Amino acid sequence: MSGQTVPADFSGHMLDLDEDEDLEVFSKNTSLADGGSMPNSPSSMVNQYTLQEEEEEEQDANTKDIFITVDNPESHVTAIETFIMYRVVTKTTRGEFDSSEYEVRRRYQDFLWLRSRLEENHPTLIVHPLPEKFVMKGMVERFNDDFIETRRRALHRFLNKISEHPILSFSQHFKVFLTAQELQSHKKQGPGFLSRMGDTVRAVANSVRGLRSRPEEFTQMQEYVEDFSNKICSVDKVTQRIIKEQREYVDELKQCSPTYTQWSGSEEELAEPLKGVAGCVEQCSKETEEQIHHLSEVLVPALHEYVLCAETLKAVMRRRDNIQAEFEAKSEALASRKVDQEALQDEVDALADRVEQANNALKGDWSRWQTSMRTDLKSAFLSTAEKNVLYYEKCLAVWESFLLSQRAEPSKQKDGDDAS
Repeated sequence: MSGQTVPADFSGHMLDLDEDEDLEVFSKNTSLADGGSMPNSPSSMVNQYTLQEEEEEEQDANTKDIFITVDNPESHVTAIETFIMYRVVTKTTRGEFDSSEYEVRRRYQDFLWLRSRLEENHPTLIVHPLPEKFVMKGMVERFNDDFIETRRRALHRFLNKISEHPILSFSQHFKVFLTAQELQSHKKQGPGFLSRMGDTVRAVANSVRGLRSRPEEFTQMQEYVEDFSNKICSVDKVTQRIIKEQREYVDELKQCSPTYTQWSGSEEELAEPLKGVAGCVEQCSKETEEQIHHLSEVLVPALHEYVLCAETLKAVMRRRDNIQAEFEAKSEALASRKVDQEALQDEVDALADRVEQANNALKGDWSRWQTSMRTDLKSAFLSTAEKNVLYYEKCLAVWESFLLSQRAEPSKQKDGDDAS
């Protein structure tokens, strides 16, 4: 049955960080006694970091040979389900592609298929995570505008992370995902259910048996992953709690402003300053809402993405351990058996090669992942720092403006002194 296609109409929530000019609330007369240069204001410091990031991104763009965009989400309604289809546009200069540009439509399940195939073929490479399958806690509607946009961004990042990977980007499954108009025939070519069940049973058996001796460098990786997971999860939860508290703060500000306005109606001599305070409170509530939006759209997604990355790393470490455990089990069997020595020896040798390949793959991907993680999180932290500076500058300017408006003019002040 053909589905009905409905454009997923969602309003853009892109935050405009461009300012006409910086507020001069930090440019007080603070010359240094030793004649040194004026210290940088927070805004100028942020601009320096932003310029450095833009230069690094430009260098990376000059070396890329595949560019992917995920956009134009559409709702598809059938008799049994409703789902979103995303347009995936690929531009590339790679010779193994038949064309330089492709456009296909993919749903979330297709992204899941790609990721599972990459993990099956490269069990100890770190495949970037996808957003969760189910709606995040707090979402009222499954396919509301914010959810669709958040997922689109995550899917866009997923594909671009794969495209930047020196091994995964050359996967045949990745090429098929980007170029094939339909995926169903390719999906049927994957490992069968019984084969996957066999792999799962072996993995469980190996995890129960455990390892005799994990190499020290992988033990250190395991400890790092556990520590990283605990810290990133903690920061993620605290950030979401801060956002919740700031929303409550905004609600109270919105109740406070009308109260000042009403009060001004019964206090004739205080009417002007009360109205001024009401205006300041209202303006600060708007700035706080924008600050909350930035935290929700920039910092929280970056943190939550690496919460999922931590789970991915744990799974990769388990798969590496399972490969080693299988090798150790076969080696023990070879040492204890008196028959089929030759066939078992071949199997042990093959497993030894697989362990070495798995170890080398993980070691190579480990430093690459750490570099990428630190770049992503640094960018999110700098963006948040910049927004914090702008937020407090704006709120400070609002209240400074109010104070200046309440200063008595010199002539009025003199008249008052003469009268006394």
